[in-house]
Amino acid sequence: MTDTEPARTEGALAAGTLEDAGPDHLGHRDRLRTRFLTAGADALQDYELLELLLFAALPRRDVKPLAKSLLRAFGGLWGVLNAPPEALRRQFPKLTDGTIAALTVVGAAALRMTRQEIMDKPVLSTWQRLLDYCQGTMANLPTEQFRLLFLDRKNVLIADEVQQRGTVDHTPVYPREVVKRALELGASAIILVHNHPSGDPTPSRADIEMTKEIARAAAALGMQIHDHLVIGKGKHSSFKAMGLL
Repeated sequence: MTDTEPARTEGALAAGTLEDAGPDHLGHRDRLRTRFLTAGADALQDYELLELLLFAALPRRDVKPLAKSLLRAFGGLWGVLNAPPEALRRQFPKLTDGTIAALTVVGAAALRMTRQEIMDKPVLSTWQRLLDYCQGTMANLPTEQFRLLFLDRKNVLIADEVQQRGTVDHTPVYPREVVKRALELGASAIILVHNHPSGDPTPSRADIEMTKEIARAAAALGMQIHDHLVIGKGKHSSFKAMGLL
């Protein structure tokens, strides 16, 4: 089935098909655009912003049911726009590449701008943006990823690197490689970040033990582990806040 074929049920809508847009739907589009242009994004709900993005990709369809289904599936607007294309295809198999690109290009642009805003700046002044960036890049990954954020003596973020990629519930991490890379960059401190594909950011016993090993290796070379963030879907855990560092 293509985007030009009408859906028959709510189940089909959840799978990514859409209904033809009649005059009422076309009028809705005009009203929504006008409200956005005159009152701004704050006047629209998340599903309405998502509708605006889908209008161009699906010009002859009622996209409201699809927008609401996407939000439910990915936990919110940020999750939809930063979902990997394969995740969108898996949950909404009737979406075309053009529709997927229309969604993900906005998320990619937002992440790039967020990264630009946090790089070369003190992390304390950009902490929420840093959390947003980690959520966007890691929350919807199907496997674990271990990311290192390197800081200088003024706690300015000087590098953001993925050190390891793993399986659905494990990432091999080598403390010697972590501190070696920090020395190469001239970093004084590190923030560890990894994701839990299950969506639950609760640290595991292995996470805690691994963090202790890295902290000991870093301390031996005069470096500090500022925090270890575990990224779930729409939420995170902080080792520092939990008293684990």
